[in-house]
Amino acid sequence: MRTRYNRFGMGLAPIAKLLRALLVASVGLGLLGAAAVAAGKKAKADPAADTPIEQGAKKFEELDLKEFDRSENIDNPWLPLKPGMQWVFEGYTEEEGKRIPHRLVFSVTDLVKKIGGVRSRVIFDADYSNGVLVEKELTFFAQDKGGNVWHLGQYVEVHEEGGFVGGQIWHFGNPDGAKAGIVMPANPQPGTPSFSQGYAPAPYNWTDRGRVHKMGQKIKVPAGSYEDVLIMDEFDASNPGVFQLKYYARGVGNVAVGHRGKKGDSAEVLNLVKVHQLSPDELAKTRALALELEKRGSMYPPSPIEHVPLAKTP
Repeated sequence: MRTRYNRFGMGLAPIAKLLRALLVASVGLGLLGAAAVAAGKKAKADPAADTPIEQGAKKFEELDLKEFDRSENIDNPWLPLKPGMQWVFEGYTEEEGKRIPHRLVFSVTDLVKKIGGVRSRVIFDADYSNGVLVEKELTFFAQDKGGNVWHLGQYVEVHEEGGFVGGQIWHFGNPDGAKAGIVMPANPQPGTPSFSQGYAPAPYNWTDRGRVHKMGQKIKVPAGSYEDVLIMDEFDASNPGVFQLKYYARGVGNVAVGHRGKKGDSAEVLNLVKVHQLSPDELAKTRALALELEKRGSMYPPSPIEHVPLAKTP
């Protein structure tokens, strides 16, 4: 799941900075969205273009539609995403030598979005820095017949001083060249090559990758003590030498976030403090928040050519 870097790496931090910078020069939500994309197109070329990939690894993952059927039902033991489940994380980010309290609420909705012919589960997260809401996000995941969990895209929006600043969206096949990626293999094993967690060309420059770092580990967090823990290494092309560590407990999912290597623009530590099933009323409220984001997200490029409105899980 994304942290201040990104739910599965570091690719979205530049988007947040870009949107905040554009706030002072933009008037109205539509203008802000257009300005964000226009500004992004002036940025340097896609950092993934010349990024070396280790021997045996594929630069991109190729999604095969024939391998997806009722793919919104995600039961991979390392990343189970049952509708109505919610994970709450607390920790801090290190920014300019200061530790800033950070809280992340990750909720699995009962909504489905069809992207490029694949039924995906809609995740809603809310991100708080020093007690203030700074980001909301919709992320789209699907599981293939083999048990691999795929990332099909996301809509992220920035909030500042209690107000909506702007957002940006991409998903598999839109814009042209955007690709889905794997966020959790069906059978993760140490020593296997890294894998693409998704790709979006400029102005998004989403180039996140993952690989198994360690298995059979133990960890203790406020939510409990876990054994047989999988640690994933996550990184992206624009932040060489910066690695985010994700800790996964079998049957639970993500339980902690850490880092190694360079700290980059900011380093982050998060620990699971609570995992629980939402009540029907809580799930309804989460669904409403997700639909609100979906409505705003449809305002922004890329145009939703193959966009299928969110609908309750049949």
